[in-house]
Amino acid sequence: MNRLFVLLVFLLCLENSAVWAEPTHLVLIGGGPRPAAALKQFVSWAGGAKAKILVIAWASEEPQASYDALAKDFSPFAPASIAMAPSPPVAIEKFLDQLQCATGVFFSGGDQRRIMDVLKNAKLKAALQNLYRKGVVFGGTSAGTAIMSCQMMTGDGDFTVIDGRKVDTREGLCLLPGTILDQHFLKRQRENRLFGLVLESPTLLGIGIDEGTALLVTDNRTAEVQGESQVMTVSASGKSTLNVKLLKANELFTLP
Repeated sequence: MNRLFVLLVFLLCLENSAVWAEPTHLVLIGGGPRPAAALKQFVSWAGGAKAKILVIAWASEEPQASYDALAKDFSPFAPASIAMAPSPPVAIEKFLDQLQCATGVFFSGGDQRRIMDVLKNAKLKAALQNLYRKGVVFGGTSAGTAIMSCQMMTGDGDFTVIDGRKVDTREGLCLLPGTILDQHFLKRQRENRLFGLVLESPTLLGIGIDEGTALLVTDNRTAEVQGESQVMTVSASGKSTLNVKLLKANELFTLP
């Protein structure tokens, strides 16, 4: 009887965890004009009229201006609130308090290294990762997109050749494992560096998101393109063969 009771409790816990598990969502913008459809979806996933958006502008040299521009872009979709995270050096407790209230977290553009410099603080990085796992929607534009993979391009390197060893990377926020993300992709002709990194790390899927374009990701599995340009996916088969696909608005693909 005791074994039967334990089994029933175990099955009930499994059922409850399945019911209450929250899906995860990412809105990744390649820089430039931010697609209205992507921002609208971000607010919707964050709770619509109840959405509480926290903008993190650490990447920018002018964080207030970056915050103001993003707040202006989000405001037509009427979230409940839009707040700005403290600029570096970050007031840790204040930032953690803000995270507890946020239903959506969005990173501005700029220099992705500045973001990860702040996130050398393991407590802050873990807090963001845990929030994402709990179902809080995350997003970013340009540098704010680059940080979402585990292996993050810094922007330094020799991009005149296809050689991943000459592309500088460092650890990212790692919300979208199994990928390497690039931004401003077609506009700035960044194919060489993504090709090189994918050949160097053939288990990873390269994703290049162009300006004015966004990738909407659900449960780190289903991805949908939105915006005016295209997204390129790059995978390797062997040490010298690449598989390249171009996807336009409303097209879907499955992440590995």
